[in-house]
Order: sequence, then structure tokens, then C-alpha cells
Amino acid sequence: MLFIAATTPALLFAQEKFTAETLWKLGRVSDVQLSPDGGAIIYGVSKYDLATNKGNRDIYKLDRNAESPRQLTDFKGSEINAIWRPDGKKIGFLSAESGSMQMWEMGPNGENKIQVSNIEGGINGFAYSPDMQNIVYIKDVKIEEDIHDLYPDLPLADAMIYDDLMYRHWDSWHDYAYSHIFIAPYSDGKTGEGKDIMPGEAWDSPLMPWGGMEQITWAPDGKSLAYTCKKLKGKDYALSTNSDIYLYNLASGKTENLSESNLGYDQDPVFSPDGSKIVWRSMAEPGFEADKDRIMLCELNPREMDGLKKSIESSKTKSGKGLIMTSQVYTDLSEGFDQSSTNFSFSIDGKQLYFISGTQATFQVYRMDIASRKITQLTKGDHDIQAYAIDGKDLIITKMRHDLPSEVFRVKPDGTEEQLTFTNREVLKNITLAKSEKRWVTTTDGKKMLVWVILPPNFDPNKKYPALLYCQGGPQSAVSQFFSYRWNFQMMAAHDYVVVAPNRRGLPTFGQEWNNQISGDYGGQNMLDYFTAIDSISAEPWVDENRLGAVGASYGGYSVYWLAGNHNKRFKAFIAHCGIFNFESMYLETEEMFFVNKDYEGAYWKNPRPKSYDFSPHNFVKNWDTPMLVVHGGYDFRIPYTQGMQAFNANQLLGIPSRFLFFTEETHFVLKPQNAVLWQREFFRWLDTYLK
Repeated sequence: MLFIAATTPALLFAQEKFTAETLWKLGRVSDVQLSPDGGAIIYGVSKYDLATNKGNRDIYKLDRNAESPRQLTDFKGSEINAIWRPDGKKIGFLSAESGSMQMWEMGPNGENKIQVSNIEGGINGFAYSPDMQNIVYIKDVKIEEDIHDLYPDLPLADAMIYDDLMYRHWDSWHDYAYSHIFIAPYSDGKTGEGKDIMPGEAWDSPLMPWGGMEQITWAPDGKSLAYTCKKLKGKDYALSTNSDIYLYNLASGKTENLSESNLGYDQDPVFSPDGSKIVWRSMAEPGFEADKDRIMLCELNPREMDGLKKSIESSKTKSGKGLIMTSQVYTDLSEGFDQSSTNFSFSIDGKQLYFISGTQATFQVYRMDIASRKITQLTKGDHDIQAYAIDGKDLIITKMRHDLPSEVFRVKPDGTEEQLTFTNREVLKNITLAKSEKRWVTTTDGKKMLVWVILPPNFDPNKKYPALLYCQGGPQSAVSQFFSYRWNFQMMAAHDYVVVAPNRRGLPTFGQEWNNQISGDYGGQNMLDYFTAIDSISAEPWVDENRLGAVGASYGGYSVYWLAGNHNKRFKAFIAHCGIFNFESMYLETEEMFFVNKDYEGAYWKNPRPKSYDFSPHNFVKNWDTPMLVVHGGYDFRIPYTQGMQAFNANQLLGIPSRFLFFTEETHFVLKPQNAVLWQREFFRWLDTYLK
């Protein structure tokens, strides 16, 4: 049963509507850092100005007993990568105030801001060594020749020449430069040029395009560091997920690959407090980006651990259980845990490991006793915990919900929560927000599926509402309690739509079998799950089954294209953003070939031809008959905009009402404020035309 709340006329009179403009007034909280003594937190807040079409990020501090936070920075540009110096006496951060992104420092209350680094070309991230003798920083280094090196007499030529794959990635063309790690001496506010620990190497650390300083970590004694790198190029890079964890020794200058035998992703190393162990995220299956993220533990000084000893002679190689490489001892701590794990932190004594994992479309903090491998869920509730810090027996968490943009909370050992930041209280104080409710439905193969149902804020059970089926991207990305700044359920509900958001087959937080099922079966069971979800909710008396729409991006955009040819008159309007229309052309247009090799089961010219190509939406265009809005970005290199052009052209040639919304400068996402507002306006203009 869904809970329906009554609303008084007075409340109706006072409330404001949640709009696209409201969304872009919200401050976005991120990167919370607890001070070494636990007495304060620092965090960033990004805010956007529609008139200038720009955003700015400032650093804030909240002392333990303070009633409100203090803004520490007010430079013209954004300040990022804010971290405490290990002694807690300074806060380091990155700023482009002097013209390029450099390391700066300030006192704990924002006083005495000084520029610390002056590295040519700027830097992209940094971290203090625990002994404060060095810093590690990352910067781009040009390794290969471009056309101006080859033809210096043609300075105005603007071509690019490539002889291998991965010439573009996500939203950027390869510029012959790579992100490298540097180590530089540091002394109380002063540093200089660092030593490149990857000299001449044509690969990136952190991994592009999403990796950050979480992929590089100092050993507790400051004498070595571990980092993530995928030491492959071109076609080999495009076909593989084989990143590794490398250990670099400052004194010897030597680098050791700690995960050489594992051919899937290995990333995000974390040292134990005594430096004897490292844990990292590890995927077992090569080429599968959505495999289970295991907790891989490496004992750097092998010794017996209760229940964990693995001998080199009996150790298994790459099968996903215990791994032995070089002289180290390796253990999959999460072997009996059927969810992915991220964001690792050791307890002070090194006996327990904290991490974030998903369960039933939420994300929670867990703690593992390493000796026994007993796992305890520390947080509960319908929310997504994005990050946490350990403050004695308490947790400091950053979390969001469908009705809550990210804020910071303190969690007590008994599970009670205290909200610490109220960044958006003023913006939202006069807005009645929609609540999301859980509905469990039975799928066509007899399984239970969780569906989020979001009702309009002033829901009247005696009315009939149009409903939207939300189709998630990924395809293996959770339909959890995210607060999206594009696919925002609050805004959909505020426009008087019932939102139906199913956790269809292929989504995480329901175990690996549920997660993995979708590979090679794009038009199979997960599409039946979509039909089950919308048919179940549209049977409610307050849903108008004659006014249903389906919307989604990426794999969700693919889902919309597929549904358009197979929905049997269920829907009256479609919106597909950056969706896949034609599997054959997509196979040779995308960049990360490992993805399509896994999900499409290889190239379309294989003999026999993989069955997965039968699920391509272009095969069902003859059945299309429903109005469709197609959206795409010019810098989307994952699903190139030609996929959207094909879908729009098909609609036009078939005489179906259709519109193509094309953003020349946007990527797989829509990131510029005015473009994002335009996206929302066109989104609802289209839906309102055909569903209201």
C-alpha cells in the first residue's frame, strides 16, 4: 500500500513549485574532510549562476560545536581538492587564482592564504605525505608528437593524426599528453618541481576520465606510495579493463605491480595504519566493467592472520579467490559477500575495515572484522551514503535522498542521526517535496522487483495522473535514492507526473546474479521487467493508463528506442537522451571496446553472428508510431550523436511527430546551467504536449 498524506489549503497556498530554476539554486555539497583531531570538518559547496552560465565552488568549515559553517575561501574561481595537513595546522587546496591550478594553503579558519606550488602548466591534484616531508601531485605531461612537432612550418594547421585506437575518450580527443605522478619535497608552505615517477610512460594515473586522488595513496611512513594505472595503449587499452595497483619506493625508485595476475579492474588502494597491508577494489572478470568490486587485501609483510593465511604453494591464480603475486599474500575478503564494495577505511588498530556497499537500491556503510570476516551494516534507511569519515565511535556521512540534496550528518553507534549541514534550507523551505515509496512487484519469471513510486507533492487519490516510466542508464547503475540534477524525480512529480522507477534486471544492490543477467540480453528480461513495473502501477485508480510516457538516457535512451518498437500501444510519448539506436554502427563508433565486446558478445561480423544484435532498436523501427523527443550532445564519444540522428531521421521519414534537441558543446551529460534549464523546459514541453 502507498501512504497518501492529506494537505491543508493553507499549505497549498504557501508552497512554491520545484522548477528547473530551483534546481540550479541548490548548493552542491561534496568532498567532506574530517580534521585530524576530529574537531571540525571542511567541505566544498558548488553554486551556479544562470545569468552568467557559470559555477563556483568555495570551501566551508564547520566546527564540532558551531551552529553554522564558516566560508573559508572567496577567490574568483573554484577551490577544489581541499585537505587537512596531517598536523591539522593548515588546509591545502587547489586554486587557479594565479592563472593556473596550483596548490595553496591557509590556516584552519581561512587565514593567511598563500600559494605553495608554482608548477608550469598547473597541477590537477595533490596529497601530503604522512610525515609532511613530501607532497605527491599529478599533472599532464606531453609524451608524443603532435602535428606541430611534425610540421612546425604549419602553425595554423588544426588536424590530429592517430595510428591506433583510444584516440578519443568520453568527451575529449587524445592530446598526446598523459597524467603523471610527481613527488616533490615539502617544507611548511614551500614546495618545488617534483620528480616524475613515470618518466616517458605513455599512460595515465589516475585513470581517465573519472579517476582522482583516491587512486593514489601514501604509505603511513611516507617512504612509498601505491597508485592505480592501466599500463596499456591504443587497441590493447580499448579492449581491456586490466588496471593494476603499483607500489613505488621513494628511496630505490623502483615500482612493483601488486596485482599483475588479475586481469580485471584493480583500483583505489588504501594502506592499513601500520603499513603492513593494502586493500583495493578488484574485479575478477577481464573486460567486464560492472563485475563485483571485491575487497582485495595484500599483506606486504606476509605473516599468519587468524583465518586468513594463504600459502604461496596452494594459492590460486586468476580465478577470483586468493591471489599470489611476487612474494605477497592476497585474500579476497568479500568472497562471501554478494555486493560490490567501495570507499575503504581501516580502524585505528587495523583490525576492522569500513566500506560502502549497496543493498536494495540504497547505499550504506558497513564494517568488517578482518580476522573473522564478519560484516555489520552500520547505517540503515532509504538513502544513498556517498562518503564517510570515522570520528571515534561516530561516523560523519554525506548522504542524499530523492527529497534531499547532499548534506552532512553525524551517525551515532546506535544508528541515530544528527544533520550537521543545511546548505539548501532557505531554497527549499517553501517547497513541498514529493516522497518516494517502495512497491515490490512480481516479475514474469516469478522474482520480486523493487519499484520506486514518486507521487506529486499534493497528491489527490481521486484524480488521475499521467505517469512516466523512468529507464535507467548504465546499464548497470543503481536506481537508488540519488538526487539527480538532470533526471530529477522531484521536478517530474512537481509537474504532476507519477514517476515509476523500477530496479529492473541488470541493476546492482540486489546481488550479482541480478546485476549480471543483462549482459547479452538487452532486449530480454529487463524489458519484461519494465512492462511489469508500468503495468502494475498504471493499474492504480489514480494513474491514467492512457497517458503514459517513457524516458531515459544512455542505456535508458536505448530502452526508450527499444520500447518504441515493442510497447504494444502502452505509451503516448517518449524521450530518449544519448541512447543507442543501432548496435552495428555503435560497435564501431564507441571508444571502450571492452564494453561492447562484453554486452554485445563481440563484433557483429562474427560467425555465427551474436544473438545480442537482434535486440538493436533499428530492427523494430517498422513498429514505431509514437511521438518522440531525441536529445544528444556533440561531445558524447561514448554514444556518439549519430545514434540520435539516426533515431530522429527514422521518426521523420515515418511521419511520426518528433524533435531533435542537439547540444553542440555538451557531452554524455548536460553540464552548463542554461543548457540544463533548456533541457528541462523542452523535456516538459514535450511531455505536456502529448500526456496532458
